[in-house]
This record gives sequence, C-alpha cells and structure tokens, in this order.
Amino acid sequence: MKNIHIVLMFVAFLTLPYFCMAQSKKKADKETAQWRYEIEAVGTGTQGTYQIKVWSYSKKPETALEQAKKNAVHGIIFKGFPDKDRIKGQKALAQSPNLEQEKEDFFKDFFNTGGKYQKFVTLTNNGAIAAGDRIKISKKEYKIGVVVNVNKDALRKDLEDAGIIKGLGSGF
Repeated sequence: MKNIHIVLMFVAFLTLPYFCMAQSKKKADKETAQWRYEIEAVGTGTQGTYQIKVWSYSKKPETALEQAKKNAVHGIIFKGFPDKDRIKGQKALAQSPNLEQEKEDFFKDFFNTGGKYQKFVTLTNNGAIAAGDRIKISKKEYKIGVVVNVNKDALRKDLEDAGIIKGLGSGF
C-alpha cells in the first residue's frame, strides 16, 4: 500500500508541470485573442521573408514572448506594416477587412497553440529580448518587443491554396 502512494506521488510530481504549462498557454491564448500588438520593420530578411519587430502586450513578459509569433503572422495577414527609415512597409495579405470573421473557423484552427501559423515564423536571436524591448507600462502590464522573421511567400501560398486569399495573378 505504501508503494502505491509513492507511485501516485511520483506520477503527480511528473505531470504537474504539464498542467501548469497548459494553464499558462490558455491564458496566453486568451490574451492573444484580443490581438493587441504593433509591428514595425526591422531589416530586410532573405528573399520572400519579412524581418519585423512585434510589440506584444501582456501581464507576464513570458506570455508576450510566447505570443509574438502568432501576433507577427496575424499582422502580416491582416495589418501589414508601415515604412521605417529605408525599409519599405508592406500591405496586409488580406484584401478584405472582414476576412477574419468570414473565415473564422479556418483562422481559429490556424492560430491555435501548435497551429499551422508556426510554419511561417521564427524568432531571431533565439527569442532574446533586448534591454530596451521590455517595457513595464503599468503595474500589471508589459510591452515586449521581439524580432521575428515571417516567410510571407510560403504564408501567401498556403492561404491561396486553402482558398482564403486570392492569388496575385487573379486580377484583384
């Protein structure tokens, strides 16, 4: 009987971090669903990519870092970004301002934790946050800047193949 208790405690000890991470990801997803972020051009990436800085807002800096990739892809699809210094800004891939609502089921799956969005974005500098990119804006909130690369050519092709956006050669 004593061995059973030890085994159960051991199993609980091993699984507790996974439950905590799942709760953290749910909170992060809830914060991300508000889509509060800013995007700015940082540099020129390799052919077919954008190198951008995503400023995410969150109660915990770690949450903002986790969600920066989702925000970056969302921004490329729905917002675009303005010119900065000598770097030309880019328009959003989506032409329709209502596309996110029109294709809600697609985008819900696309941006789920572990979703397809991950194929199109990578953190630069292993996700390291520069000293000036971690700003406490209130007692309960941070603004975190993370530099990422977004493969916009592959993203565009994937959205075109799924029938979400029209191809460049479609006349629109």
